[in-house]
Amino acid sequence: FFFFFFFFTHTTLSAHTGREREMWRSSVVANGRRHFSVPASASPFAAAARSYASNSSSGSKSKTQQLRHLLTSPELSFIMEAHNGLSARIVEETGFKGIWASGLSISAQMGVRDSNEASWTQVLEVIEFMSDRTTIPILLDGDTGYGNFNNARRLVQKLESRGIAGVCLEDKLFPKTNSLIDGASQPLADVKEFCGKIRACKDTQRDRDFSVVARCEAFIAGWGKEEMLSRCVAYGEAGADAVLVHSNKNEPSEIEAFMKEWKSMGHKYPVVIVPTKYWKTPTQRLRDMNINMVIWANHNMRAAVTAMQETSRRIFEDENLTNVEPKVATVKEVFRLQDNDELSKAEGRYLPKD
Repeated sequence: FFFFFFFFTHTTLSAHTGREREMWRSSVVANGRRHFSVPASASPFAAAARSYASNSSSGSKSKTQQLRHLLTSPELSFIMEAHNGLSARIVEETGFKGIWASGLSISAQMGVRDSNEASWTQVLEVIEFMSDRTTIPILLDGDTGYGNFNNARRLVQKLESRGIAGVCLEDKLFPKTNSLIDGASQPLADVKEFCGKIRACKDTQRDRDFSVVARCEAFIAGWGKEEMLSRCVAYGEAGADAVLVHSNKNEPSEIEAFMKEWKSMGHKYPVVIVPTKYWKTPTQRLRDMNINMVIWANHNMRAAVTAMQETSRRIFEDENLTNVEPKVATVKEVFRLQDNDELSKAEGRYLPKD
C-alpha cells in the first residue's frame, strides 16, 4: 500500500528536448489515421512514438482504435485513473486496457483545486508524459473543453498530436465546479451550445477513431431523468461517440432508471459511468444494466494521499526510517518503472568508449 507514495510525486513540467518533442509531434495522416515519423536512433520518448506508429500501421489496433473498442464492446470494460507518467505506467502494468486522465487527480497532484486552476496547457504537459510511457489508450477528463467550441477543438488538435485516444467533455460552464462538492452550484451549459462544441471537436479530429465522450451532468444539477435523457440523445445526435451519465447519489437508482428508459428508447450510443459515490454497487448489477464502460476515477490519487500522510507521520514521529523502509517500494523498483535499463543500454551504444 505504501508503494503509492512514489507515484504521486509532482509531475516534472519541464519539456523534452526540442528535437524529441518535434519528432513526437511530427506526423502524417493516411487513410484517416495518424502515423508518426521517427528516426530509428531516437530517444526513449521517440521509441514510444515508434511503437505507436507501428501499432497503427500493422494489424494491431492503434490507441484510438483500442479506446473505441472498449467503448463499444458488448462486454463491460474498465479504465483506471492515473495522474502522471509513473502512475500511468503502473496502471498499464496492472493489466488495465485503458487510462482515465482524471482532472481531479491531475489538479490535486499539482496542489490546486479542480476548478480549472491548472491551465489546459499544464494538463496537456502532464498527459504527454503519460502517453509517452504507455501503449494503452488514454481518455482525458477534459472538463468543459476549457472554454467554448474554439477552445475545445484546439484541445482536440493538441491531444491527437500527443497520441491521446479521446476526450470527455462535460455540459457545465467554464470554469467548472467538481461534481462531488456538497452544496456547490452546478449550472449546465445550453444544449445547443454544447452540441455545437461536440460537432466542432468531431469536425476537427484527423483520426477517425478519436473518441469524444459527452458527459451529462443533469443528475448532478438536480434536473432529473427526463432532462438527462433528452440531453444525452441530443449529444449523441451531435456526434458524440458515447455518453457519460454522472450521479452523485450513494446508490445507483438514477443510473438504473436512466438505463431502463435508454434501452426502451432503442438508443445505441455507448454509456459510461463513474461509480465513485455508489461504490458498494456489485459489478454484476452494472453488467445487468448494460453499461458499456466503468471509470475508476480517482482511487490511485486518493490511495497515494493516504500513503504519503501515513509515511510522513511515521517518519516525523519516529525520527528514523525503521518502520517505513520495509513497507515502501525499493529505489530499484522506481528505477525499473523509469526504464533506467534502456538508458544504460543507450549509453553503451552512443557514448564514446574510453
